[in-house]
Amino acid sequence: MIKIDGESLTTFEVDEVARLKAKVSLSDDAYTKIDDSSDFIASIIDSGKVVYGVNTGFGKLSETVIPKDLLHQLQENLIKSHASGTGKSLREEEVRASILVRANTLAKGYSGVRRIVIEKLIELLNKEIYPYVPSFGSLGASGDLAPLAHIALLLIGKGRVISKGNVFEAQDTLKSAGFKPFSFLNAKEGLALINGTSVETGIFALIIRDSKYLFDVSLKASALSMEALRARSEAFDPRIQKVRGIVEQSETAERILKEISGSSLINSVPRVQDAYTIRCIPQVYGAVLKSLRFAEDIISTELNAATDNPLVFANDSEVLSGGNFHAEPVSFAADQVAIAISEIGNITERRVNRLLNPSLSNLPPFLAKESGVNSGFMVLQYTAASLVSMNKVLSHPASVDSIPVSADQEDHVSMGMDAVLKACDVLDNVKRIVAIELLSAAQAVDFVGGKNLGKGTYLTYSKVREIAPFADKDREFSYDLEKIYEKLNQRYF
Repeated sequence: MIKIDGESLTTFEVDEVARLKAKVSLSDDAYTKIDDSSDFIASIIDSGKVVYGVNTGFGKLSETVIPKDLLHQLQENLIKSHASGTGKSLREEEVRASILVRANTLAKGYSGVRRIVIEKLIELLNKEIYPYVPSFGSLGASGDLAPLAHIALLLIGKGRVISKGNVFEAQDTLKSAGFKPFSFLNAKEGLALINGTSVETGIFALIIRDSKYLFDVSLKASALSMEALRARSEAFDPRIQKVRGIVEQSETAERILKEISGSSLINSVPRVQDAYTIRCIPQVYGAVLKSLRFAEDIISTELNAATDNPLVFANDSEVLSGGNFHAEPVSFAADQVAIAISEIGNITERRVNRLLNPSLSNLPPFLAKESGVNSGFMVLQYTAASLVSMNKVLSHPASVDSIPVSADQEDHVSMGMDAVLKACDVLDNVKRIVAIELLSAAQAVDFVGGKNLGKGTYLTYSKVREIAPFADKDREFSYDLEKIYEKLNQRYF
């Protein structure tokens, strides 16, 4: 059971709820803050005081005062009108992560919603109801309005759900699941449900988890390539890393040395030094790891942030309008992760080329047993090259763009959702590139003596061989690639 309180949600817990469908509950510690916040909003309505987001229109319509008897209709209309996304739906795990983060944000106690609103979001998770949420529509300010509105529709008995790959109107699914929607939402509740960075933050939390795993596997793959190329270990000496002064570089070098420990192939041929794709692994991967840690720090803060507007400070008897919905921190971090992970793909493809090119190694051309008759892994490198090239396009930062909206009231936006969606695509492409290195390195090792590997590299090699046997002749390597890719998704290595 994952208990949310608005203060302590982690990327690990997001992963547990999103993918393993861990159950969620609202922490007792959050109740007082939530109740004080919603009670203060009720007192504002009773007083007749005009407060933005409580009894006014939104965005450019913020100067329009809404009569008390229309406030319930205002909340429903807001959700319906803002559910204007398009494109294929986000994956179930991405939607679950988004719902969890939205519930945790509201549980922080600055949004003015009743506790039952948060409990209804949690109920969607625990009953495994999968809202249909189109991918496109968020500008990352005012948060993820469109995708969050598609989630919020279910709370008022509208919208669509996905079941077994098919899209259905929500009413029948909600009824069969025993989910009772609200007949109305109170003032501020509709806005609180859709205003904030919860969708991009939830998805980005999953990206961070996957990126850290892929980083680990890519190090293992690179060490296996080092074995096949009979590389030198000198460049990984801790003294070299120490005088650079970057902790992550030292950690990377140490991990490579552990992978190749006990190898009789490393340092087995006379060579002054290796190419950069080997020699600079600590420097490149160390920089990637540092970027991932920076991004994880950003997202760990955002998971527990109040990101809607306006915010309710019940203890101070104030409702303050600001801009915490602006996702610039997430946007910057997602762009940085896309660039960093893309660099893993870049250096990996160059190692694959080194394994396949007989001019750069003592291995058979394209790792074919009888080259000429067999083309070997030639076109696997083409595939890696195409993915690397695509990643260069996707790595253009989304955060440097902005298109004003809402009649120029919202005149600078973060494009954070675009940054996150691009990072997803880059990550998926690099998984496939790393899969190609795993296949290529294992094939190459078989030509130089697979029994002479280090302790870590032998384990990696063995896992590859459990999935894909040595290619003594040409076959449809696409099947092998897809099998390795699926195992990466299952965190098998």
